[in-house]
Order: sequence, then C-alpha cells, then structure tokens
Amino acid sequence: MEHIRTPKVENVRLIDRLTPRKSVVGTLYLSSTHTIFVENSDARRETWVLHSLVGSIERPPTNPSGSPLVIRCKNFQVYQLLLPQEKDCVDIQASLIRLSRPDRYGELFCFSFQPNVDKEEREKAWGFLDLHAEFSRMGIPSNLWHITPANHEYRVCDTYPSELFVPKSASPAVIVGSAKFRSRGRLPVLSYFHRDTSAAVCRSSQPLSGFSARSLEDEQMLQAIMKSNPASEYMYVVDTRPKLNAMANRAAGKGYENEDHYTNIRLHFIGIENIHVMRNSQQKITDVGDMRSPSMGDFLWGLENSGWLKHIKAVLDAGVFIAKAVAEEGVSVLVHCSDGWDRTAQACSVASVLLDPFYRTIRGLMVLIERDWVSFGHKFSHRYSHLEGDPKEVSPVIDQFLECVWQLMEQFPCAFEFNERFLLQLHTHIHSCQYGNFIGNSQKERRDLRINERTHSVWPHLWENRAEYINPLYRADHSQSKGILRPVTTPYCFKFWKGMYSPAERGVALRQSPSDSLNAVREESQQLEEELSAHQERLAQLVGRKTSGETRKRNGVTERSHRLIPKDSEVSSPQDYFTCVSHAPSFTLPLKSPTTPKSSDPDDLSACSDLESGVADLSSHASSACDEAKDPDSD
Repeated sequence: MEHIRTPKVENVRLIDRLTPRKSVVGTLYLSSTHTIFVENSDARRETWVLHSLVGSIERPPTNPSGSPLVIRCKNFQVYQLLLPQEKDCVDIQASLIRLSRPDRYGELFCFSFQPNVDKEEREKAWGFLDLHAEFSRMGIPSNLWHITPANHEYRVCDTYPSELFVPKSASPAVIVGSAKFRSRGRLPVLSYFHRDTSAAVCRSSQPLSGFSARSLEDEQMLQAIMKSNPASEYMYVVDTRPKLNAMANRAAGKGYENEDHYTNIRLHFIGIENIHVMRNSQQKITDVGDMRSPSMGDFLWGLENSGWLKHIKAVLDAGVFIAKAVAEEGVSVLVHCSDGWDRTAQACSVASVLLDPFYRTIRGLMVLIERDWVSFGHKFSHRYSHLEGDPKEVSPVIDQFLECVWQLMEQFPCAFEFNERFLLQLHTHIHSCQYGNFIGNSQKERRDLRINERTHSVWPHLWENRAEYINPLYRADHSQSKGILRPVTTPYCFKFWKGMYSPAERGVALRQSPSDSLNAVREESQQLEEELSAHQERLAQLVGRKTSGETRKRNGVTERSHRLIPKDSEVSSPQDYFTCVSHAPSFTLPLKSPTTPKSSDPDDLSACSDLESGVADLSSHASSACDEAKDPDSD
C-alpha cells in the first residue's frame, strides 16, 4: 500500500472505446493488486483491472474536460479514463507504474491470491497434470528410450527438467559430452514420440560448432537418436532460424551442425525471425487493431506493414514440415534455434498439435503447454515482463503459438474440442500472474521459489470451467478429429485474429459468438431428445398393454377373427394391412440419411446442410408421426 499515492478518486469517467461520446461516471479505487472502477448508477457495476496485467499507462495532454489516462493491458484490453484533476491523474499514473512492475517475485499477485482451497486440495491441484502419464501414453519408456538420471538436481542443464528421455544407446559420457557442446547445456532430448512410425521429435539448442569445432559425443548422440527409429536410415535437423542468422552465430563460436561431421543427417532451415523482430511486429499489429473505423486501404497497409501474418506462417510451416517428416516419411527430427526455448518450443508444439488429436482437446493442450513450454524452460517471466527488467527480453513467443492453433481452428472447425475463448483465457493467465504455473523461467527456478507450496495451479480451475470452452462443432468421430492435420499454408489462408487484437470489438464479438448460438441450439436439441425418449418409453408401455390384451383374446379365436385378415386378392393398398399390425412405428430421428441426396450438384448445400449441422429436420416427420402413432387410450 506504500506505493499508492491516491487510493480513491471520485467523478471519474470511463469512456467507451467503440463510441467515445458514451461514458459512465463512477469512483476509481486503487488497491495493492487491482484498479477498480465502480459506476455511480443503481447497478453499481464494477470493472476490475489486475495490476500485473497492465502493460503501459499513458497520460495524454490535459483538455478542458479533464485529465485523460489510458491503461493498456497485456491481453490488449484498453481502458480510457478521464479524471477531474490533473494532480490525481499524475498520482494514479505513478502508482500504477510501480504496482504493475514489481521488483521481485514475492510481490506478484499469485503469492497473495488465496482462493477458498485448503492445503490438501492445493497439493492435489498441482498433480492434476502428470507428464509421466503423458509419456506413457506415447509408449515411453520403451526398449529404445528411457529416463536418464544425468540431470538429477539439474547438474547437466539448469533450464531443463530434472527427468529427461534419451535413447537407451546413449551412454552417460555421451549425454554429458553432448551437453557441453550445446548452448546453455541444452542437449538433444525427446519431446514427442509417434507410436505409429516410431519416429521422434527431439529438441536442443544450437551446437557450439563455430567454423570448425566438433564433438564426438554430440555426433554419437544424434546417431543414437537416428538409430532409435529402426525404420529410418537418416534424420532431419531442423534449424528454425533464418540461415543468415545461423551463419552469423558461427562468428561467436556457435552456429549449426556440419553435415560432413554428422552421419546421415539432413539439415533444413525454416526462417523464423528472432524475438526482437517479433516484438516490433506485434506492436504494429496491435496498432492495426486499435484503428477506429479504418479504410480498407489503411487496414491492409497496416496488416502488411506489420509482417505479423508472415511470421505466423513461418511458425506454422515449421510445424508442418516436422509433422510430415514424422508421420509420412517416418523420420525422426531434431529441432533447435539458438538457445532452444523460444522458436524450438513453437515448432515442437505446433507439430504435436498437427500429429496427435489428443493435443486438440482441452486437457491435451494443457499437457502440451506444460511439457513443451513450462517444463522445458521457456522464459515466461522474461518474455512476458512479469517483473521490472530488460524490455529487450520481452517477446510474444507463446502468443504466436496460440495464434497458430487459432489459425488451425479456422481451417478445421470440427477438429478442436476447445473454442477461441479457451485460447484467450490461456493468454490472459500467462500474463496475469494470478496462478503460479507460468512464474519464473525454468523448472529449477520454480522449485527454488517453492511455487507449489506458495501458489495455486491454473489447470484445475480451467478444467472445472471447461463447459465455457467447449467447441459445439467438435466431434471425436469426425475425420478432422482423427489422425494428422494437413493445413494449407498459402498466404490467403491466414486471417487477422480480431478476437485477440481488436479489444474494442472483443466484447461485442463474444456476445454475438456463433459458438454461443450453437451451444444454445445443442442444449435445446438435448432437451428435445430427452422428451422424445420419455415419449418412446411411454409409447412402449402402452403398446405392451395392447399386445398383452390381444394375446388373451387370441386364446378364444374364431373363424370370424380369421376373416378379419384379408386375402391377398382383397388387398388394394398398404393401409389394408394396418388391422393386423401390432408394432409401433419408429420415432428415431436419423442424423445420417440412408439414401443419396437427389441433387448431384456439389455446390448445392441444401441436400446436406441438415446432416452436416447434426440437427435432424423435424418438420418432415411431424405429420406422419401424428397420423401413424395415436395413443390407443385416446379413443
């Protein structure tokens, strides 16, 4: 509280970003963790802004109406305030700058956030995701891959997890020697194993090769990875950097693998730019999203000038190349960039989403982020500015991964169990510091901070609220939901993500979301199906009574009863048989048509629209159902 100069300001206006002339008057409060705006209206609506989500605070020049203050959040929400006094505006800005940029981890919100959960529940929550179980699902350990104790207590690499999967044929000396020849000690280890082809996706940092240096142990490590896939005689090494950048690193004693030294490898450069280029590009795409009623020319020029979608395409192209190598060629791949915690994480995780349907589910995406980002030492606190530090370390690395997933969702709307809201929620939690999952820069750092003892895990919270994140179009048995995805990555297939970068329209977009409409239709359909089942059960009971009564009459059958059954020569129409029909007509509404649609025109959607939506056409059954199935007791 010592950093708060002015805890309360009255008669503050919160200005609507869509229509600036509209505003609401209220009181602004500053606490140690939140800025709170309370409207003066009878509704007393409250707007809470978490300080750790605040990215910047701008104070435009004072005007006759008052002193404006613009709060820009890391999730691209923008709040525009108008304070009556300039002094209050200066005090609020100074307070927010200090509160939103803590100097040490203990000041972050996650260390003071105390939900109504006891110690036992908190410990259980941290075990919600089990990476051992995830590797077991892949079939690891196996006769070719196992856990090495080499990194126990982070002795070999302090930014890697303590438990690493490596080829069984790699000896401890090879493991240690390879780590010494890799930047930051990040040696090649297993990230994902494809059971169908026995091909592996491994990850590392760049080798310390310079212009001519080599390491026998590192060469043996790559040879061991290749031999762990018996069906392949070579492997790919994917360097995600532009080749010119990789070559420049050779002058610093780093670089890339020399194909003359490594047996049976094929080197492939992708061309994903560095963190500084990405940071500048995102700032430009954010400016595009902030435009108010732009012309088509201004919007397209801003989009092109940002280069953002070009970078998203490069990340997706990396994942596509890896997925094709693993699934179609059956070849193992080693992925690296410079230090192996930014572009490497992007490429490996995008490839996993393409290869494995599990990662397209809510729980699967959680596991993927925990494995490829959290455990493998992505620098969350540096990249997303959790603490006051070097602004050149900030970069939207995981933002780009989430956008790649969103772009895939646009191409394959039935393949993902989760919706856009889930991705936006993940993005917010990564920046908010409300939970401890994304605090720190490595597993070791989180252990030293005692994150599991002092904070709470976000994964159970998201799982409990998963009903909000369900994609109504998702079907586990759909062709898109099985096997690998093969996206088209030509430029015209990429879209501007309005839900992320147009904060002024995000609320409107979410209120009018097609997903919400489809969810409402699905709930209504479920209610109708329940009513239908109840009617079918009632009908079955009534038919059962009628059948038992006819059975008793049949014991005293006479010639007259036999004459009620017409002879073949007397039958003139199918309705003449109804006197002897004792079964009830079917009320099952088929979701798949047993017959071929009449229209053969591929552009004619009328023949298949009901089938694709999964909603049966009830109108065509209504009259026949009423005519054929009258209640026997109604007479």
